[in-house]
Amino acid sequence: MTDSTDRMRIDKWLWAARFFKTRGLASDAIDGGKIKVNSVQVKPAKEIGAGDTIEINTHEKWIVVVRDINAQRRPAPEARLLYEETPESKEHREKLAEFQRLAPTPGADIKGRPTKRDRRQIKQFGGY
Repeated sequence: MTDSTDRMRIDKWLWAARFFKTRGLASDAIDGGKIKVNSVQVKPAKEIGAGDTIEINTHEKWIVVVRDINAQRRPAPEARLLYEETPESKEHREKLAEFQRLAPTPGADIKGRPTKRDRRQIKQFGGY
């Protein structure tokens, strides 16, 4: 699975490991300060290799250790072999998922537009 090179651009690796759908989205996240390599904010052209630690702060916080480099985007089960998530990261994400399951977002169960009755209640509540 290892490519002939032992280093790769961070934006390409994030795309190949399936953290982002496109390299452009990965580059935007890196430029936005959401990605750190070895606790240092980097640019998309930063070369990474096996053993580097990457912090990904998008919707969830991931802390992964690079295990392998592959220049091509492969299926998800193969992409998971490119990195190893730290136990602290896994525990944090599981706690967050449990919290979101127990305390869902208000209004998440509401589907579609408000009914006539709902609009009357909204107007009454807002004092319109």
